[in-house]
Amino acid sequence: MTGPDDDWQARRREAADAQAERAARNRAVEEAKARELVAGFVAQARCRSLATQPLRVRAGDSRDTYATSLVGWYLRRDGSLAIAEDGEMYVLTAPKSLRARLSGVTLTPDEPRLQAGIGGRDGESVALATLLELRLAAGDDWPITR
Repeated sequence: MTGPDDDWQARRREAADAQAERAARNRAVEEAKARELVAGFVAQARCRSLATQPLRVRAGDSRDTYATSLVGWYLRRDGSLAIAEDGEMYVLTAPKSLRARLSGVTLTPDEPRLQAGIGGRDGESVALATLLELRLAAGDDWPITR
């Protein structure tokens, strides 16, 4: 026999499932739009012959960096975000490690978001489209300061 508590729990579970599905759909739409922006950036960067450089990972909060096998374009002047030549976006931070210092770091790409830096400190969040426009407008004059 089911009581009012069972019905309420079932409705809550259905509402939570529906909300999770909506969130997943919205996230997929956002990622698709962000991937289009990134692909457009890569095409423009190549068209303009924007110089690429080896991408390095920042070690924690220090100024130390570790090598990666990636080459691409830094998006943030602190070197924490980049797009590689393969068209993938990477967050370039890793914990301090002697192994990483000696042999480098292997990164996995991050899903691009329409807002870069969400969850960061105040003032670090910026629209991806704006960040990409700024980077293209700067050309090869994009010094990295760690």
